[in-house]
Amino acid sequence: MKKRDNIKGVYFIGIGGIGMSAVARYYRFLGIAVAGYDRSESSITEALGSEGCEISYVDDPHNVPGIFKDPSEKENVLIVYTPAIPVENKIITWFRSNNYTLRKRAEILGDISLDTETLAVSGTHGKTTVSTMLAHILTQSAQGCSAFLGGISKNYDSNLLTGKSRLTVMEADEFDRSFHWLSPVMAIVTSMDADHLDIYGDHNTMIAAYNEFFAKIRKGGKLVINERIKARVIVPEWVTGFTYGFSEGSDYRAINIIQEGDCFNFDLIVPGSEIRGMKLPFPGKVNVENAVAASSLALLCGVTPDELKAALFTFRGVQRRFDIRINRPGLVYIDDYAHHPEEIRACITSVREYYSGRKVTGIFQPHLFSRTKDHAEGFARILDTLDDVILLPIYPAREKPMDGVSSSMILERMKNISKRLLNKEDIPSKLDIDNLDVLLTIGAGDIDRLVKPIENELNRRRK
Repeated sequence: MKKRDNIKGVYFIGIGGIGMSAVARYYRFLGIAVAGYDRSESSITEALGSEGCEISYVDDPHNVPGIFKDPSEKENVLIVYTPAIPVENKIITWFRSNNYTLRKRAEILGDISLDTETLAVSGTHGKTTVSTMLAHILTQSAQGCSAFLGGISKNYDSNLLTGKSRLTVMEADEFDRSFHWLSPVMAIVTSMDADHLDIYGDHNTMIAAYNEFFAKIRKGGKLVINERIKARVIVPEWVTGFTYGFSEGSDYRAINIIQEGDCFNFDLIVPGSEIRGMKLPFPGKVNVENAVAASSLALLCGVTPDELKAALFTFRGVQRRFDIRINRPGLVYIDDYAHHPEEIRACITSVREYYSGRKVTGIFQPHLFSRTKDHAEGFARILDTLDDVILLPIYPAREKPMDGVSSSMILERMKNISKRLLNKEDIPSKLDIDNLDVLLTIGAGDIDRLVKPIENELNRRRK
């Protein structure tokens, strides 16, 4: 990682986003002044503030620090934003009207990608877990890496890793075609389920965007593909393709999978060899598959089998990715970021595998009006597999309300008779805490604000 000589400060509009905060931390690591705006305070913005970032929660250009308003410094500052920022935002409007150069977060990552050997992890779900696993394995090996992650690694308590290696792990985000800015030397694709149809219009157009991303892999690069989607992936002629999964014929695959207590034991088939005695102390068979994906790229980077085994055994997971907050006899509480039907399916399936035969209650907050409209039937089907369901109103994120689109679209399609629609603020008082067995909070919006209050109440009432 290197510092651009003329940059004195970087202002982030939407600094509290998980992807934006990693880039903000990157510039602070380089010794550059960082400031920004976000609409609400969070654990991420609190952490950034403690790390020296100046943050405002009022959409008012008067709160922008002096260096960013000084006309003589205009060429010495960067203004970074995400497409999720609404067009009526007053701060971004002020910067535009004063002829500042604004750059998307994806463009900044693209610049960094050109300057390093980027390992890009793509997919509509699974990419945060896989990228965090990969970064951990590399960090614990002689190879090392830097990493921009889409979640807070529990091993490092950060979404940014800064190493001296030329390798940089990045999530390749398909939203707004952000991944088209990257130039990776290697890439993984975990899944290509229909998502972000507000951007792409239809599933085939989204898949075409993925294949356009794969064409950006550098000459002589490598692409590792989930076996289930290999038929839809076009491997560029200058790239070597590999597959991973569980099925015979995959280049990288897990065999002899056995769950023992809190750990999955398995053997890993790799091209021309086998690595025996792999141990993953993390729930869900889906995470064995994620481990195979991360392991494949790590091995292609030169990580040794012994380094791989040791690192995987110490992987602690990612905050809000099957995040087990409480796990004691008679009571389990898990928080998960899942916001697409297939992600929720993977989460619930893992819970059913890990806590077989127990009553599972889920609290789900839909994310985006467009996603709810596109996938209401899918959400209803997978939520029906829970024993008890509480729906929250839709978290709109970047969107305006759509006529006729609400959480009731899901509720009305569900066959489960144990279902309710509640406001977020009603949850602590209306949750039947005394009769909970396994509780899930699911969603990508501000449902995370409930996690600590629920955890505290469970610990107080269910000691």
